[in-house]
Amino acid sequence: MKNENPETKSLYELYIHLGLPVDMIQAKEGFAILNLKAINFKLPYESLSFRPDYFSFLFVKEGIGKYTIDDTSFEVQPHSIYFTNPSNYRTFSWEKIEEVYLITFDETFLKQYIRQDIYSEFPFLLTEIISPKIASDQFYNETENIYLQIHKEYTEQSLDKYQIIGHLLAILLYKIKAYFWEDYNPIYEGNRSSQIVKSFKKSLEKHYRDLIERKTEQVFRIQDYADTQNLHPNYLGNIVKTKTGKSISTWIADKTIVEAKSLLQNSSMPIKEIAYVLGFSETAHFSNYFKKHVNISPIQYRKEQNNL
Repeated sequence: MKNENPETKSLYELYIHLGLPVDMIQAKEGFAILNLKAINFKLPYESLSFRPDYFSFLFVKEGIGKYTIDDTSFEVQPHSIYFTNPSNYRTFSWEKIEEVYLITFDETFLKQYIRQDIYSEFPFLLTEIISPKIASDQFYNETENIYLQIHKEYTEQSLDKYQIIGHLLAILLYKIKAYFWEDYNPIYEGNRSSQIVKSFKKSLEKHYRDLIERKTEQVFRIQDYADTQNLHPNYLGNIVKTKTGKSISTWIADKTIVEAKSLLQNSSMPIKEIAYVLGFSETAHFSNYFKKHVNISPIQYRKEQNNL
């Protein structure tokens, strides 16, 4: 096993890196739900530091452990629900696991199986708040029924399993939003640096929605995102890199690939048109760009998705 901190791109890659079993992780869909008791951690267990590239919910009915993000730690408590988004370095440790479920998903999955404007409907997905939420017995029982149903669907092999999981995950998100984050607006959270990062994320999301909906043909560069906040591009770039660990150019590249995947999966739009919408003057340039990031061509990706 490597000793350096992994720049993790998926839960599958993280578990490979940590030497944990991956037979219950279906890597291709960008979604996983795991009963951590079934992972058979050799307790007490402490992970290496890692940076995830996925959203996650941790549902702790009964367990003893600790999560640390950057310099902040919290103790696992019964009936805690912990949410994280792709961001800072973290570690986790476990002393006891009786019933703990982990749900992970990426942006592509959310947009394919729930809705395209995912952040406008669920703005708490942009939160940088790291403290866990403690649920009442009644609310935890409600969420438990949903995540256990998601786990049941995940372990079965129905043709429509991810459509079903998407609907159940949407119900879970709506319930958590209403219980914990009904009036949440990410733009008002945290210090000035956090606000700048969240404003950038919102601008990034809105701009790509405008591109997809043909409201604009201009593809934003770093200068454009800086202009939306009246900041120098170097200053914006330093804050985004410091707070998220990713440069603005990486955020833009990742977002371009997410939207490309979504269009290839969910539309019959010709690849030439997808390339144009996303700001590529040549289809070949788009194809090379996509293959560089995904390791297969757009044509192959669409064929694979159609055969699932």
